[in-house]
Amino acid sequence: MTSTTKKDIENIDDIKYLVDTFYDKIRVDSLLGPVFQARIHDWQPHLEIMYRFWNAALFGVRGYVGNPFARHAALPLEAEHFEQWINLFYATIDDRFEGLIADEAKRRAMIMAHTFYGRIHAGKEKALHDLPAIRKAP
Repeated sequence: MTSTTKKDIENIDDIKYLVDTFYDKIRVDSLLGPVFQARIHDWQPHLEIMYRFWNAALFGVRGYVGNPFARHAALPLEAEHFEQWINLFYATIDDRFEGLIADEAKRRAMIMAHTFYGRIHAGKEKALHDLPAIRKAP
């Protein structure tokens, strides 16, 4: 698919493509891969959860039940992990998609990154201003 034929995220098939492609990048990433590989041994259940999460977040489709922060709270994540996560997520979207829903996915991902980072490091010397390199969502 060339850059001139990009389309918006329109349905569950687009979400599955986004999630699968994104996590393919995560698994081979030198910074994020080890964090995920240490905790996820069977990827398919995780991917299924992510399909439901993004389908609910972007299209309001019921099916996701859970607390995404709880699974991340004890992880050894620093600002550079969140920056890389956002960069890979944005790149995955930008490779194939453009439009209002694609922009909304980026916006929601950015909110999650900042919220998770802030909650993980609450009460520590870290602060949200430690995330200056993370791109701003559209």
